[in-house]
Amino acid sequence: GNVCLAAHNRGYKYNFFQEIKYLEEGDTIEYKNNEKVREYSVVWKGKIKETDLSYLEETKENIITLITCVENMPEYRLCVQAYEIKKL
Repeated sequence: GNVCLAAHNRGYKYNFFQEIKYLEEGDTIEYKNNEKVREYSVVWKGKIKETDLSYLEETKENIITLITCVENMPEYRLCVQAYEIKKL
């Protein structure tokens, strides 16, 4: 399914997404949950309206969606989507 995470990228003590702006298509994201680690490859990055929830919808493929604010553009969010890299 679609794992969706949102976090701050600046202005707070903990800015978990402070480096998100540097992600590009083909980059790898590692998601750790308890003892399980999954790797994802970035396929899309862009600005979306804060009201656009379509990127949070359930999917058949395993993907991860990261969302954070866009500096000086409160009506927009930066959105990154990546597909799971299947291990052989």
